[in-house]
Amino acid sequence: MANYNKVILVGNLTRDPQMSYLPSQTAVVEFGLAVNRRYKTQDGQQRDETCFIDCRAYGKQAETLNQYMSKGRPILVEGRLQFDAWEGKDGVKRNKHRVIVERFQFLGQAGKAPSRPAAMEQPSVPPDDSWDNSGEPAPPASEAGRDDDIPF
Repeated sequence: MANYNKVILVGNLTRDPQMSYLPSQTAVVEFGLAVNRRYKTQDGQQRDETCFIDCRAYGKQAETLNQYMSKGRPILVEGRLQFDAWEGKDGVKRNKHRVIVERFQFLGQAGKAPSRPAAMEQPSVPPDDSWDNSGEPAPPASEAGRDDDIPF
């Protein structure tokens, strides 16, 4: 029997990323994601439903997410589900699913459209730099070094 564990979500961070390190000094970041769904009931009323998901990323991705993301920012996350089970301090057994981030894409700032789409983020790829910290588009890169023979 074949198995497949893949999750793709688009939502907004519910809290600032929380960075920590494993004993091996591998970076780990945890954040919450809110994914909204709008639907109509049988009587025609519009309803909103929000699903809250815990996410975790490791290594360079964790460092990048911690550096550039904050509460309210939109993001696309691709990863896999992981089931965690533990016993609480009160002796009660607890469990939950979380998404282990394998790739992600910055989608711009909350409430503002990005000037261009960002590529899927890999561990060594920097985030979409089309926005500066003020929320305004960054100036274009220097024209120096471009090939003048290209007609466009």
